Amino acid sequence: MTQDTPNAPSGEGMAAGAAGEKRIMILGTGAIAHRHAEHFTSIPGCRVVGACDVNAERARTFAEMHTIPHAFDDLARALEWGEFDAVVNATPDAAHKPTTLQVIEAGKAIFCEKPLALNAEDAFEMVGAAERAGLINMVNLTYRNAHAIQMARRMVAAGEIGEVRHVDASYLQSWLTGNHWGDWQTDERWLWRLSSAHGSKGVLGDIGIHILDFACFGTGLGISALQARLKTFDKAESGAIGAYTLDANDSCAMTVEFDNGALGVVHMSRYATGKANDLDLTIHGTTGALKIWSNTFESSLDVCLGPDIHTQTWKRVECPPTPRNADRFVLALLSGVNGEPDFRHAAEVQKLLDLCFVSDREKRMLPVVLPPV
Repeated sequence: MTQDTPNAPSGEGMAAGAAGEKRIMILGTGAIAHRHAEHFTSIPGCRVVGACDVNAERARTFAEMHTIPHAFDDLARALEWGEFDAVVNATPDAAHKPTTLQVIEAGKAIFCEKPLALNAEDAFEMVGAAERAGLINMVNLTYRNAHAIQMARRMVAAGEIGEVRHVDASYLQSWLTGNHWGDWQTDERWLWRLSSAHGSKGVLGDIGIHILDFACFGTGLGISALQARLKTFDKAESGAIGAYTLDANDSCAMTVEFDNGALGVVHMSRYATGKANDLDLTIHGTTGALKIWSNTFESSLDVCLGPDIHTQTWKRVECPPTPRNADRFVLALLSGVNGEPDFRHAAEVQKLLDLCFVSDREKRMLPVVLPPV
């Protein structure tokens, strides 16, 4: 294979994949893009044929590292070349909307990193564009990869816990009290997450989408109303470290009502001392209950079912491996049937996040009103 220079694709063209093989271009070649390259190059039925980044040298280096034959430093030129079927959008958050709309206009399927957009209005604009174009569209909500949440969803759908009545969900981190990820007071990787002027929406914007997706997917329910309380704690003299004003929220406590009337609580924090990166979800039903735990790499499922509900006995359930989001995206490309989580779901969760800020400001419960399908 030959390596193109960015912004100068070769004239040879890229032949269509054998036996319906799908060709993928990775857009944005920062840290998360390396994971995407590793995942997609290992999936049968697809191959990564291009990389694109506004930084020409980074695009070229990334392509060489992952043996990707074409590299570009301009999305318009990459789309003009067009010898691919789908795009993995691994650009920074603020670039998701404009780049995704370009990709959709070019008629390419798209797999976008979270969040889909910076606000629900933009996210639903992207939903409309993708759905009108009839394109495969998915969002990489990574904790869908947890074996336990997939098993729990199947059990809830099969009626194994009866009607859902109460939900307890949390995503807890402790990097503001522990040094397991480095020193947040000196490391810009963490300082920017504490500063709204640097684009952060706090713990809610950073991890809220994951735990709300976890709760909605696990229960199979939508959220019809919510009330949120956000809290920012003093962390430095004068509330700043260098150029970083530390004003983004550190903790969030939510009360929610699901669309079947069930109630729930959802907590997020960076001050959860003793918790590194833990998602916990307990779903209480009329005939049983499930406890799901996950971190980045592992997950577990405990159940209280049948006669055990009378003695409050919990048992560990073995969860079979589940396909990753990347696998599901390739399956969607090959089958022509859209996969989950899709753009619409991600936009609906973004609506919940947007409402949390309004609820905190107005100090009241708010109904969740979504655009019609």
